[in-house]
Amino acid sequence: MAEPDREDVVRWLLAGDPAIRWQASRDLLRAGERPVERERRRVARAGWGARLLARQDPAGTWAKGLYTPKWISTTYTMLLLRDLGLPPGNRKASAACALLLDGGMQRDGGINYDWHGKSESCITGMVLSILGSFRHEDDRRETLVAHLLERQMTDGGWNCRRPWGATHSSVHTTISVLEGLRHYEISGGRKARAARAAQRRGREFLLVHRLFRSHRTGEVIKPVLLRLSFPPRWHYDVIRALDHFREVGARRDARLADAIDVLRRARRPDGRWPLEHRYRGKTFFEMERLGGPSRWNTLRALRVLDWWEGRRPGRSGQSR
Repeated sequence: MAEPDREDVVRWLLAGDPAIRWQASRDLLRAGERPVERERRRVARAGWGARLLARQDPAGTWAKGLYTPKWISTTYTMLLLRDLGLPPGNRKASAACALLLDGGMQRDGGINYDWHGKSESCITGMVLSILGSFRHEDDRRETLVAHLLERQMTDGGWNCRRPWGATHSSVHTTISVLEGLRHYEISGGRKARAARAAQRRGREFLLVHRLFRSHRTGEVIKPVLLRLSFPPRWHYDVIRALDHFREVGARRDARLADAIDVLRRARRPDGRWPLEHRYRGKTFFEMERLGGPSRWNTLRALRVLDWWEGRRPGRSGQSR
């Protein structure tokens, strides 16, 4: 499918929030490192990033909670700041990283909140991604990775319900763990080689399902997986998965073609992608209007298609 008015769409992206501008400059325009980093630093000073940082409590949390209330607690605010691209070294983010570790470490080596003794793989993966994104140095990161490596299931993925008898991996848990291991790997973790191998097995689990289909029947697992959301929170969908494959520079496997077709069909005639779905919960503010054109989904869709169609290398070389 030809790209209608791509230059106009990119200009529209560049007129958005600093979080959109720096990523569009890096991923779509291949701008130089210095102007990209200059724009990225603005995330802490203007727009969505600055608004979120201003809501941090004096104690270093958001909404006085580590995991609840959703979606304004510390975990979910930090996930969003990760996706905005708040640079490592931010003082407020560093304080929150320490709180997430101190308040969530469980005896089994993973993370959970309000449930002492047993960790939860999805939350562990999310927190690991936050620690890696913000380059938070703490030996407990290695404990989290060892725990996730041990929790990987025989089909290659992960399921937070495994301690309660789950025998098949979950796409939701798997994408959170994959992102966590990826951020850990590129931040220089000591178990990087094992993390890379685990990621390959995890991505194979997603490929066996063609990202959204039952491996037994070929039917769509759940229709919501095909709807483009942002922020994803803990939820999996096809654009989140495709963006991960792009991020790691994965081989353009034919089993991704169905998901690519879903992405192409969602494009509007003006070359933009909509915000098709939003997860219910509390927010400090809404970034985009449900049903309207989405800069987040347009940015992610364009860079995925650029990767798929071979327009540029898949690896960005940086964490987001």
